[in-house]
Amino acid sequence: MRTRPGPASPGAESGAPARTAGLPPPAERGATVIPDRVVARIAARAARTAQSRRAAVPPDRGEAAAPSASAAVRTGSVRLHLIMDLPYPIDIPRVCERIQHDVAEGVAGMTGLDVKEVTLTVRRLMTAADTGRGRVR
Repeated sequence: MRTRPGPASPGAESGAPARTAGLPPPAERGATVIPDRVVARIAARAARTAQSRRAAVPPDRGEAAAPSASAAVRTGSVRLHLIMDLPYPIDIPRVCERIQHDVAEGVAGMTGLDVKEVTLTVRRLMTAADTGRGRVR
């Protein structure tokens, strides 16, 4: 099979891609902006995954409420606040630290943002007495 050589293009010899005419360099084209609420939803999903990995609630203790999250995004970085339930007894400081780390990695990996801080509030510690008992009168 024979092919005819096409017209020479600048940069073709070096293997570098030819620059598209009329477009500014990629760094000058703009930025991707991810709204706070989207980052918060990503963080809540990452927190749910981390909660199930790091602090699995045994089946006899009922269902833990889904974690909630809020996010404050500022110039390429984000601060996160998580609220979640944890089973008791567990090593609370160690589990919280691991969940914070997992969420920070997950959000950074999905968004490309630098996670500056992850605060975690434990809404409720679920004990064996919490099993579907309802309100105490």
